[in-house]
Amino acid sequence: MKQKNSIGVVETKYYTFAAKEGLRLSSGRSLGPVTLAYETYGQLNPDRSNAILITHALSGDAHAAGYHTGDDTPGWWEEMIGPGKAFDTNRYFVICSNVIGGCKGSTGPASVDPATGKPYALDFPVITVADMVEAQKHLIDHLCIDELLSVAGGSMGGMQALQWAAFYPERVLSVIPIATALKHSPQQIAFDEVIRQSIMADPAWREGDYYDDGQPERGLAVARMIGHITFMSDQSMEEKFSRKLKNGGYSFRFAADFEVENYLHYRGDNFVKRFDANSYLYITKAMDYFDLSGGRLFPEGKPAKTRFLVISFKSDWLYPSHQSQDIVRLLKRRHADASYCELPSTYGHDAFLVETEGQTALIGPFLEKTAALNKKAEIYEI
Repeated sequence: MKQKNSIGVVETKYYTFAAKEGLRLSSGRSLGPVTLAYETYGQLNPDRSNAILITHALSGDAHAAGYHTGDDTPGWWEEMIGPGKAFDTNRYFVICSNVIGGCKGSTGPASVDPATGKPYALDFPVITVADMVEAQKHLIDHLCIDELLSVAGGSMGGMQALQWAAFYPERVLSVIPIATALKHSPQQIAFDEVIRQSIMADPAWREGDYYDDGQPERGLAVARMIGHITFMSDQSMEEKFSRKLKNGGYSFRFAADFEVENYLHYRGDNFVKRFDANSYLYITKAMDYFDLSGGRLFPEGKPAKTRFLVISFKSDWLYPSHQSQDIVRLLKRRHADASYCELPSTYGHDAFLVETEGQTALIGPFLEKTAALNKKAEIYEI
């Protein structure tokens, strides 16, 4: 059933660039040609000043809102993007693209390497969040947008938003990093390494060269099961599952007796149908490499003109609030215009996807003020 105030049917578009020169990556390697899958919602105003870039999390994609023809599954941030919503498409032109290294239309390890005619697999270069942002910058240039009203995203999306502020502060009026961090902690890196090892331990992984034989489904499913445990909070798991038994009693076998076990198997088994195992490896590595601590977000002598709205959630133990507070402290030391709010929630890290009411109350006025402070900006009701 379609959501109320949805933008309706949308279409994924594709932009290909760097066919000759290649995209220069943080590793020193070049990648080309590069294709980005992207979607847009709303209309760009005449002076092209109302554009907002939405950046997605680890397993997200370009389909952030609306519906594809023949599919009743809405975009992953449907409750936040659309007419009258936090990212109001009556006012703003909203863009979302799939990151490089992904598997939902953008160039990644499953893409065909033009040099061999076969999927890149592990010949695909290791990428960083900075590389993702550099590719997005090419898309924004292609759309003839000189300045973004805002860049917003949660989790890895928040990392990309911060990277935009670090790389292109003159092109970003505001940034909304949600449930994210300046850098991964040892614990976050440890979880990612266990996730990667679970994939690589599956014999079907075949050193990444599995495209003719099928995915390492068990390894990828286990990786996603681990991920889902970190996305939820103890309280949300208690409320959702407690110790409920799947069939009313113990099987006295190594089976999924508990509802929580059944849920994790369900999520893992469904994930392998839509995501590439190698992409999971590459993207988690990019998150681990991300580090804008110290002077990397705003180098000394570089004015911090971008506005910030930093949001965290009380029950998020994967990206705890103290990491968002670290961002705010750094911004305040540089005298940046920064606001911070920790929202109450029992949903853990998943809160940025489901706690839409609280986020809307913060983001809507923040965007309006940002537009008002921009002398060039005029908000056109479409």
